[in-house]
Amino acid sequence: MSVAHEGIGSAERVGLEAYRQAVSASFVPLAIASERPSGFSGALSSVMAGEVAFTEVASTPQRVERTPETIAAGGSGYYKVSLLLSGSSLLVQDGREVTMHPGDLAFYDTSRPYSLLFDGDFRNLIMMFPKRLIEYPASVSDALTAVSLGAEHRLSGVTAEFIARSAPELRHLGDSARARLARTGVDLMNTMISAILGSETRGTSREPSPLDGVLRFMTEHLSSPALSPATIAAANFISVRHLHAVFRREDTTVSRWIKDRRMERCRVDLSDPALAHLSIASIAARWGITDPAYFSRVFRAAYGMSPRECRGPRVDDGRTTHPVSAPRP
Repeated sequence: MSVAHEGIGSAERVGLEAYRQAVSASFVPLAIASERPSGFSGALSSVMAGEVAFTEVASTPQRVERTPETIAAGGSGYYKVSLLLSGSSLLVQDGREVTMHPGDLAFYDTSRPYSLLFDGDFRNLIMMFPKRLIEYPASVSDALTAVSLGAEHRLSGVTAEFIARSAPELRHLGDSARARLARTGVDLMNTMISAILGSETRGTSREPSPLDGVLRFMTEHLSSPALSPATIAAANFISVRHLHAVFRREDTTVSRWIKDRRMERCRVDLSDPALAHLSIASIAARWGITDPAYFSRVFRAAYGMSPRECRGPRVDDGRTTHPVSAPRP
């Protein structure tokens, strides 16, 4: 499968050492080797959109490794989604390996070792974002690392096309529009992961987890104030005690999972100029939070600012105000 892609920018090709430095600056620390160092050339073009980085790579053959040493140097806590534009590659992580062809999507984690082998010239588009933006715990979503998502579900084609077509437009947009477009890309990833986990896909070699149906239900009902351990357990035909035990195995709790997802959805809505006509209390209520004082307190604890400080550009009494950039929680 091929995808239309105009490129996200132009960059001069450089030699191996300069390329190594550019890659580590654009992504996370990585070890890069080439069998032909003297003939090596590569180029990177990057653009940030909120918390999401889009980087296009064009290069001669190379081997990329995320080793224990480079992990220790920093950059853990991110997922990468790779969309191969031309050439072929072999991705290895968590004991799985997948050969990628143009149009294929693959998912991998910067917190654990991986390797990518490109045996010919290639172009690759990578979307990198914090792991917390994926709605599934790592034990669930990590089952999809080093699996060709392009071969597993039809939604992957939609996701790949969106990433390929939207990335070149980011440079022409303002900060708020960039962030919204990037968030749509992450939401597509969440939707695709949910669809894959909810179907009997071939190739993932994964048994259904007791958490899968629970998380789907919680995500679909996140806006309901009635969402609680009791309603979640009843809808999934398990006891409340068993529900809590499942989340303890994931090193979290039911209430913490709900709170974190609701705060993130509220943060996105508060920074969206298209929703500036809604009050802060209305936005909180959209995501099941009916106590304004509680919302303000928990939001500040999560992001180091009040909900009002997080609001996107809007007009107050004829004066345009702008949001304070939200730090990463």
